[in-house]
Amino acid sequence: MKKYLSVLIFFIGFIGTAQETIDEVSAKTLIEDFFIAFHKQDTTALRAMADPMVQMHSISVKEGADSDLVTTDYSNFLKAIYAIPKNTEFQEKIHSYKVQVDGPMANVSTPYSFYVNGELSHCGVNTFQLFKKKDAWKIVYVIDTRTKKGCISE
Repeated sequence: MKKYLSVLIFFIGFIGTAQETIDEVSAKTLIEDFFIAFHKQDTTALRAMADPMVQMHSISVKEGADSDLVTTDYSNFLKAIYAIPKNTEFQEKIHSYKVQVDGPMANVSTPYSFYVNGELSHCGVNTFQLFKKKDAWKIVYVIDTRTKKGCISE
């Protein structure tokens, strides 16, 4: 009986830790929606997902050179997305999502590979910082790495 009780407690604990919270699911959903809008070049939706004070940085990682930190204004990011020619295919393939929530703050980390016209361009990791206000998550900070080394090609 003790043996069965121990096994039952183990599985209950395992199931309890494996379930995502509502906040984790909604934070992840916001980022999934971000990439759907990104691929559709829907700058209106992208703007609505971000806080007006959102900040963006990219870290360029080059072999044999120092890394560069580039700051991008979110409005300029949106203009660049909108300006991509319609005959240019681009896709950011997300390999996984890691979501951490602490009350009204969340971090969503997404390793990715980026393709232009079917060719691997670069890869890296995106990290989104989110803030929850009035039951809605907003993106307040985005930073990513960009490299050509060690990319996963699918």
